[in-house]
Amino acid sequence: SYFAQNKIFVPSACGGKATCGYCKVEVLSGGGHILPTEEVFVNREDRLKGIRLACQVKVKNDIEVLISEDLLEAREYKTRVLKIADLTHDIKYVVMKLLAPDKISFKAGQYIQFRIPEVDEFRAYSIASAPSQAGVIELIVRLVPGGLCSSYIHEVLDVDDEITVTGPYGSFYLREDSQREIICIGGGCGMAPIRSILFHLKEKGMPRPISYFFGARSKKDIFYTEELEALEKECPNFKYIPVLSEPKAEDKWAGETGFVTQAVERFIRSNGNTEAYLCGPPPMIDAAIKVLTKKGVKEIHIYYDKF
Repeated sequence: SYFAQNKIFVPSACGGKATCGYCKVEVLSGGGHILPTEEVFVNREDRLKGIRLACQVKVKNDIEVLISEDLLEAREYKTRVLKIADLTHDIKYVVMKLLAPDKISFKAGQYIQFRIPEVDEFRAYSIASAPSQAGVIELIVRLVPGGLCSSYIHEVLDVDDEITVTGPYGSFYLREDSQREIICIGGGCGMAPIRSILFHLKEKGMPRPISYFFGARSKKDIFYTEELEALEKECPNFKYIPVLSEPKAEDKWAGETGFVTQAVERFIRSNGNTEAYLCGPPPMIDAAIKVLTKKGVKEIHIYYDKF
């Protein structure tokens, strides 16, 4: 709360419950001992540096905290909802127009925090639009049973509602100074940051070869098919590979099946000159890292966002 009062917007996706690990700061002095709730997110090396979860540090006396420059660049934005649409049975597309300030500068792949009105809690959502669309923010939101914010967005949020967001945040973003081939692997709402990356690269002429593997359970869980197939036709450097793990008979699916990581293993040749962007559930990302490193991709060139 001290940070928010002073317009320093430290990210959090769990409402201060120590379940996301996003709010890491470096405590130089004060703050007391690290709590058991922090240990799952702060390894021994980071503990020695004084890394803590801001939501778990109780300020009782003077405390000295080092804040990274990217957090100091995050701002608060007032927005108005322009559009809400269904992408699947449990995923919505939300477009918000920025009012004040009226533009946001971010890197393709980063996220914002959505403030739930009246409750005054925040949840993190990746930006699905390209950075060039600085006057709007597009989100892709899956309904999580019992989820405070996703339930609000799916059941309460309406066009013309005014919403406060903060950001941008995150170290998961496109490395633009690289010439390496790109592999993207996503599932569900992991589509959002990868879509931002893809359309940013499209605006740059798709200068590097890029393969996008998207995993879903059945055909009803796939979305943006026409958009991505059109991008594939327009950009020879781009390949889109949707993969279904449990296709239904009525799907009449002729594409790739199995886990998305199995498709990656079948398609990708060994290549050390590759970087990867992974976004989705932790088990998928952990499996993808194993496959990619086996194929010669260096771990330092694998960027991921688990949620």
